[in-house]
Amino acid sequence: MRFNGETKMSRTIENLKDAFAGESQANRRYLAFARKAEEEGLTQVARLFRAAAEAEAIHALNHLRVMGEIRSTTENLDAAVSGETFEFKKMYPEYLSIAKKEGNNQAVWSFDVASKVEQVHASLFQKANEALRNNKNLGNVDYYVCIVCGNTIENTPPEKCPICGAPKTKFFKVA
Repeated sequence: MRFNGETKMSRTIENLKDAFAGESQANRRYLAFARKAEEEGLTQVARLFRAAAEAEAIHALNHLRVMGEIRSTTENLDAAVSGETFEFKKMYPEYLSIAKKEGNNQAVWSFDVASKVEQVHASLFQKANEALRNNKNLGNVDYYVCIVCGNTIENTPPEKCPICGAPKTKFFKVA
């Protein structure tokens, strides 16, 4: 990757990557904390966590932009397909193996459903990428996400999630 004429990764780029990862994790963590605060009836604390989560997302996106990681949509789709494919073909199988050996059944479940959903995501990204590359209209498709496992479905959620078995009511429509 080239940054300002450099072919090797500079210390600054390494720091941007680390900062991007940390800010991204803080965003997700604060959203989880906000949900917990809501469950406990602490709406003001939940609002504060959501505000901080939004700020962390802005930081992460700034770092990603500075690294030159946001490109054309087809290039972004290529990167998404590659990342999702790596996760379900290499990363999660390795994680699953270790979790099974260690007897951590909750981690086994979490890694297993994530791996299956990453395969769905790779397929959806590939489908969109092929349509764009062939100048085909993507149409107006609604997406639904299972709140239990993250399964992503086009158009209409099934009566039962094919990945985790959750009922149709556990799917939400993505705006």
